Amino acid sequence: MATILVVDDELGIRDLLSEILNDEGHTVELAENAAQARSLRAQMRPDLVLLDIWMPDTDGVTLLKEWASAGQLTMPVIMMSGHATIDTAVEATRIGATAFLEKPITLQKLLKAVDQGLHKVAPKAPAATMPPLRGNGPVEFTVEQAMTASVSVAVSQVAVPSGPLPQQTFNLDGPLREARDEFERAYFEYHLAKESGSMTRVAEKTGLERTHLYRKLKQLGVDLARSKRSAF
Repeated sequence: MATILVVDDELGIRDLLSEILNDEGHTVELAENAAQARSLRAQMRPDLVLLDIWMPDTDGVTLLKEWASAGQLTMPVIMMSGHATIDTAVEATRIGATAFLEKPITLQKLLKAVDQGLHKVAPKAPAATMPPLRGNGPVEFTVEQAMTASVSVAVSQVAVPSGPLPQQTFNLDGPLREARDEFERAYFEYHLAKESGSMTRVAEKTGLERTHLYRKLKQLGVDLARSKRSAF
């Protein structure tokens, strides 16, 4: 698995990306601005960087250009933005970015971009050419063009107890919200056990998109990291 640096000034996005990538088995470091990103880049030498464009101190394209000029662009960099233009995508690609992800980022595109980036050789110099662009819409097309091959996404595994599940009882005398949370927790734990901890199959069975499933399990207090550690 890889060491990935996530650079974004939004706490919620950092936490969500960290949770997903950790669940996929990667080691994740977080930076909320360019200054922290510079420091962590020097300390840990990440295998891949997810870099937001719009940040309060130094924008992501400027930081990307800085790394390229200093010979520090030795790892794939995936740019992220909710407001980027085609011109920005062209400039970042010319500098050496491997892909663009448009916010809000879907789980499928995130994992595909990360997998594709980790299997690419890190750029030694700015790219001289780039794929032809289509249309004038959001920069999401750069991701699709960069990823023409079918990518197998690793299935997350969560350690679950073997054998029959214990009988579940609920406190019907408490508030409705607490009773509902108890039921939902038992519901998801049941499906995690039934599907041998596969988040992909649980998402399919419950009809939830995986990003929403992660959030729901976190909200209900289902500690996936602790469940993983208990398996060793």
